[in-house]
Amino acid sequence: MVKILLSFAGFHDPYGPATATNESPVAGPVLTLIQQVGFDRVVLFRTPGAIKNTNDTETAILTLHPAVKVLTEDLVLPDPTDYASIFRELRRTLRKYSDAESAEQTEYFVGLASGTPQMHAAWLLLVASGELSARILNTRPPKFVTSDAPAVFEIDVYSAPFPAVRSFVAPEQEHAEDQAAALAAAVKEIGIVGDHPTFRKMLQRAAIVAPTKYPVLILGETGTGKDLLARLIHRLSGRDHDRFVPVNCAAIPKDLVESTLFGHRKGAFTGAQTNQTGKFDAAHGGTLFLDELCELTVELQPKMLRVLQDSMVEPVGSPTGHKVDVRLIAATNVDIQTALKEGELREDLYYRLKVGVCHLPPLRERRTDIPRLALFFLDRFNTAQGKAKRFSTEAMTWLRQQSWPGNIRELQNTVEAAALFAAADVIEIPDLDAAAESPHSPENGIPEPAEGFNLQEYLAGIRKQLVERALEMADGKQNRAAKLLGITPQALSKSLQSKEDNES
Repeated sequence: MVKILLSFAGFHDPYGPATATNESPVAGPVLTLIQQVGFDRVVLFRTPGAIKNTNDTETAILTLHPAVKVLTEDLVLPDPTDYASIFRELRRTLRKYSDAESAEQTEYFVGLASGTPQMHAAWLLLVASGELSARILNTRPPKFVTSDAPAVFEIDVYSAPFPAVRSFVAPEQEHAEDQAAALAAAVKEIGIVGDHPTFRKMLQRAAIVAPTKYPVLILGETGTGKDLLARLIHRLSGRDHDRFVPVNCAAIPKDLVESTLFGHRKGAFTGAQTNQTGKFDAAHGGTLFLDELCELTVELQPKMLRVLQDSMVEPVGSPTGHKVDVRLIAATNVDIQTALKEGELREDLYYRLKVGVCHLPPLRERRTDIPRLALFFLDRFNTAQGKAKRFSTEAMTWLRQQSWPGNIRELQNTVEAAALFAAADVIEIPDLDAAAESPHSPENGIPEPAEGFNLQEYLAGIRKQLVERALEMADGKQNRAAKLLGITPQALSKSLQSKEDNES
């Protein structure tokens, strides 16, 4: 894997000013990143106002780190505070550079400490939108570096600072950080994505109950990821990793549920010609995950309760029971109180399961996770299909504004379908709208305001769709399209020019 650092060179590069305690100049942000992290290549973006700093930084890198290859890219940037120019030049250069590196396995890092605040904002937005796949690194001035505040740290635009490049760990934090690291590793391994405070709190609750012997009840709407959460709890339980046995109770015929779960002996009923091992025995030493718990018959639930209380399993047709060592995780998408009231779930079984309850929030209650999830699914699609598709800014805004009644499963299906059938590399709102399983907006077609909603972006997206539709109806003739929209040809031309500038 080739590690590449992308960075401007600022006025503190290659060296910052001397301090009272150190008469020699101290390493600037770029040199600090190379020293602390280590890179195979460094790409310096040279601007008219920082030519000397860039050249000096290149010389310092080649002198101190001769194994590091240094490339410089000149940006046409008369005003280093002009956002539009910064975006245009970065996109132009990054597109050329990305094409040149397409044959290699690369991991990109962005140095955030060098350059103007506007340059910093441009880096953050390029990464947050998914347009640039990179990790963002920042540095602290030496006077602020402590054992708790490392010189180099990562900024994840969708979560808390990532600790992988942290140089120092306070001894009293080691245990807590080990637990957090174990949770983070398991989350990544299983493919769970999300950093909304409610979701993180639920993950921490799951991590607490995981190493115990208590049963767990996972509550959540369809598509919220109950199976993945069950696998996470099993992964953190310390039990045999290969002994995770999932069972969908709704998929088992009613007359075979007892035999499927507890097994049966030969001759126990018509057709029982051999002994059969039940799912509880198959999960011995591991975890049994019962999805759609409320689909179990009320008559069978007392037998479930006995397994929870005494760890005793009685196969159908057996005169005696035997003990099993099984961790039970159950899940349901029905309202528990309704299920209890209507007799679909016995109270004694519910209270036995209630010790470790984890409630998965629906996607509409964790909208800030939608971009992370969408990018995760798109990255996975691109890797599998060998593509390089990305979302437009308007498409990402559209994704966040939807209610997603099918939750994560529906979002995943929509992203994958849109990526598959989108004609261009940039996925737009019409691609997502066509791929959506069901209408997401209220009857009047207007989305409900919520955290993360941006009125200007929403209106800009609607305007863009109307302009494109009018041009389509007018066979590309701008004067006719302007008439259909009730605007002047000059206004339409200005709108199209603005669109081109945003995409360049």
